[in-house]
Amino acid sequence: MFQQFVDRENELRLLEDTYNQNKSTLIIIYGRRRIGKTELIKQFIKDEKHIYFLADTRTDRDNIKEMQKAISSHIQNSLFEKVEFTDWIELFREFERLLKERVIIVIDEFPYLIESNKAIPSIFQKIWDLILSEKEVCLVLLGSSISMMEDYTLDYQAPLYGRRTAQLQLQPLKFKYLGEFLPYSMEELVKVYGITDGIPLYILKFNPGLNFEANLKENIFRVGRFLYQEAEILLKEELRETARYFSILKAIAYGKHGFGEIVNFTKLDKSIISKYLDNLAIIRVVRKEYPVTQKKEVRNARYVFNDNYFNFWFRYVYPYKSLVEEGRTERLFDLIGEDFNSYLGFVFEKICMEFLWEEELPFAFTELGRWWQKDKEIDLVALNEESKEIAFFEVKWSDLELERARGILAELEEKSKFVDWNKGTRTEHFGLIAKRLEGKEKLKEEGYLCYDLVDIFKYRN
Repeated sequence: MFQQFVDRENELRLLEDTYNQNKSTLIIIYGRRRIGKTELIKQFIKDEKHIYFLADTRTDRDNIKEMQKAISSHIQNSLFEKVEFTDWIELFREFERLLKERVIIVIDEFPYLIESNKAIPSIFQKIWDLILSEKEVCLVLLGSSISMMEDYTLDYQAPLYGRRTAQLQLQPLKFKYLGEFLPYSMEELVKVYGITDGIPLYILKFNPGLNFEANLKENIFRVGRFLYQEAEILLKEELRETARYFSILKAIAYGKHGFGEIVNFTKLDKSIISKYLDNLAIIRVVRKEYPVTQKKEVRNARYVFNDNYFNFWFRYVYPYKSLVEEGRTERLFDLIGEDFNSYLGFVFEKICMEFLWEEELPFAFTELGRWWQKDKEIDLVALNEESKEIAFFEVKWSDLELERARGILAELEEKSKFVDWNKGTRTEHFGLIAKRLEGKEKLKEEGYLCYDLVDIFKYRN
């Protein structure tokens, strides 16, 4: 039996520790859609007295009425539900008068309330300050619109600023937990991660009874399926003029990471692309990346996808929608076959970053990322500014024999000479991470940091 709710121990502990302070607490939780915010909060409140309210896009008055029903059900007062409340403050004032016990109040999709009534942040500031803050109530505000949650609840100019007791931006599940969902081999789980990026709902769309390829055909490359349509739906909810955004995202998916490369690929005006890239970064679809050793973020920027699902969708679904619509899945598989293995190299690099943060290296590094300069590039570089130690890694999604591994490490040592970071005073380490690495132990004896999928999956032993 595979788990439906995994990881999240740290997040649950934060919520429980905050609640156990036995005083009024305000918790802000946000993160992209489908990431598991509601499931997390359900785990948190399942054994506690609570009121759960899911806001929607209806009018402010309709949302007040629904909140009123949720409160009435909790306090078991049928008369309360019949009262005509004209605003939120009046509703919560009467609720506070009738409240006899400690309770957790959850408002899910808080941004929908703001869309219906722009005064909501100020209204809830008053509700908190004048009504709830003295009642030992735990108020939890959840939202999927990252930009709105940051602007209206966390920004220093927001009415609710300074009132939160805790905040949590929920991240995708780590790669190492995928094995708790699916009975797949290590290699197949890497492929699943390359599509789902650890978004719980996306992983659950995979049928454990089917292998990876069958799931790909059934759940992604098939008209009407959730993962076939999801990217388009999410972006249309957040953005306007999606055709231009889609062109930019397709460019990035095709490996055009520099600003000039994106301009040349899309043929759009530079000012438009700059504005659109900023918007995509705000909603966390893409991020701007710099060489890890670069101290000032003023040049050499690259634009990369923030998660694998959008990357996969714009690389393999969006450009081939006509084939999917015609049901020509086999033809599609022929077209993407070799390229998909290349794509998995980028996916594996992300997995290796997660692994290195948890692995004990010869030094405690404080930064980890890619490095590049003109035509030179190193997959991963870990460094510690204080101790002046640095580790260079090549990442290869392939099976490597010992001699080939030696050649890659020799090339890596040569490339490291171009990294202008504490030259002459730094302590250097060199490493290699591969799908399978022959002679791994021998290379370790020679002082290299070498790992493969077996090491990455050691948590399963």
